[in-house]
Amino acid sequence: MQNPIHNEKLIKKISEDKNSFFLLVDKEPGKSSFFVIKQLRKITNIKKIGFSGTLDPIASGLLIIAISNATKFLDAFHFLNKIYTAKIELGKISDTYDTEGNIKNIKINKKPSLVEIKNIIDKNFIGDILQTPPIFSAKKIKGKNAYELARKGEEVKIKSVKIKIDDLKIKKYKYPFLELEISCSRGTYIRSIANDLGEKLKTGGILVKLKRSQIGNFNLKNAIKQKRLDKKIVNKSKLTISDIIKNIK
Repeated sequence: MQNPIHNEKLIKKISEDKNSFFLLVDKEPGKSSFFVIKQLRKITNIKKIGFSGTLDPIASGLLIIAISNATKFLDAFHFLNKIYTAKIELGKISDTYDTEGNIKNIKINKKPSLVEIKNIIDKNFIGDILQTPPIFSAKKIKGKNAYELARKGEEVKIKSVKIKIDDLKIKKYKYPFLELEISCSRGTYIRSIANDLGEKLKTGGILVKLKRSQIGNFNLKNAIKQKRLDKKIVNKSKLTISDIIKNIK
């Protein structure tokens, strides 16, 4: 994947198009990322709208939205690290690794201590690691989304991929709930971290809450609340390609 930040011709084209701009939006939980696009299509009357990095319906937080020709610059954000806060419930497993799937309770012999959890995180979840994405994901298998095959009951085998976790902090722990702050590379599935950590702890674990707070230098605190989206605030909050490049470099 070529980073469009080096494509001067594209940058010039975006800067000269008055309909091309970017927005930072704080997505609400319970809605898909594509629902935000539907809202903005109605507000702007522009069909060509995209975003960088899908957030699952249960997740909230930062979406970087691109309008018109700005969508051709979206790949630049894939190279940036993301920061998430995640709430994991131990003692349960799910086929989707979160609350959207079939959930089963796990009988455990001993509740893990904070020290035990920290040791397992430090040993297994920091730096370059191999991670297997959930079968209920948009990963492509023979041209089809893995979740489409999984929903049909077909056997789904997904290859592990290399990701990088720069930092993983325990923010709060009171069994069965564990809250983490995770700084990671593109392609990281936080749901898989919840499941894999649960396996290492022998307790099971599912993701119950997720918020993306940062993409590179772009912060959630500067984003528009999804419920506040209207024509006036969109016009007031537009980011140009120059604004974007300043924050990427």
